[in-house]
Amino acid sequence: MSALSKSAVAARISFLLSLELPLMNGLRACLLSWLLMAPLYGYAAENLRLVADPWPPFNDQTLLNNGVASDLVTTALNRAGYTTSYVQVPWERAVRGLQQEVYDVLINAWYTDERAVFGHYSQPYLINRIRFLQRKGSQISFKQLSDLYPYSIAVVRGYAYSSEFDQDSRLTKVGVVGFEVGARMLQARRVQLTLEDELVARYHLSRSLAGIRDQLEFLPQPLSENGLHILVSRKHPQHQQIADAFNKAIEEMRADGSYAQIFQRHGL
Repeated sequence: MSALSKSAVAARISFLLSLELPLMNGLRACLLSWLLMAPLYGYAAENLRLVADPWPPFNDQTLLNNGVASDLVTTALNRAGYTTSYVQVPWERAVRGLQQEVYDVLINAWYTDERAVFGHYSQPYLINRIRFLQRKGSQISFKQLSDLYPYSIAVVRGYAYSSEFDQDSRLTKVGVVGFEVGARMLQARRVQLTLEDELVARYHLSRSLAGIRDQLEFLPQPLSENGLHILVSRKHPQHQQIADAFNKAIEEMRADGSYAQIFQRHGL
C-alpha cells in the first residue's frame, strides 16, 4: 500500500467521524482502527536534504559515514524521526543553496548574526578550537588581534572565525577557497599566517600537506573556541521543530554513550 500524507489521513478520520450510520460501537471502532493504521504503516518519514563543504575529519565523502560531524548529525536526525540525504559542495555554494531552498540543513555552521537571518541554529553539538599557523621560525607573537596587524593572513572566504576577528578591518586578510590553499601560500611566503580548526589542520598536515608539515607550526594561543551547529533553513515550515528535535537527540546521545562511540569510531 502506498504511503498517504498526514492531511489525507486526517481527511479520512474526519469523514469517518461525520458518518451518520447505524453501526455498532465495536464495528465502528474496528473500522476506525483499520483506516488509521493501514496508511500510517506506509507513511514515509520526511527526508531532509543535508549539505556541507569538504572539511575533514568533520565532513568528507571519502570518510566513514561522510566524516564525524556528518555521522553525528545524521544519527541524531534519524533518531528524531527524519531520513536524510547528503550533498557536499564548496562552502559558499552550500550557504547559498540553503538560502535558495536547494538544501534544508547546513551541517557545519559557526554562529553569525548574518546567517541567523535566513537560518535557524541548533544548540552547538561540538566545539572547534581555531588556531593560527606560521612558518617555522617566524617568531610571530599573538596575545591580542592588534599583534597581527603587520601580517597577511589567509582565510577561507565566507568562514566566520570569531566576531572580533571577522569584523576587524585593520587585519590584512587574503581570501582562499580552503585551508590547503592557505597553508601552501603560507609555505610559499605569499602570506605570513593562516588559521583553521586544530583537528582539521592536523588532518591535512598528516595527509595532503605532509610534504610541508615540518615547515609550519601552530601559534601557542588559539583565536577562539567555536560551537559547531546545524543551520536549518527558515524557509522550511518546520525549522524550529527540526532544531529542537536535533538538540534533544544530541542530549540523549551524550547520555547513553552513543555520542562518544561515534568519535571513537572515527579515531578521534
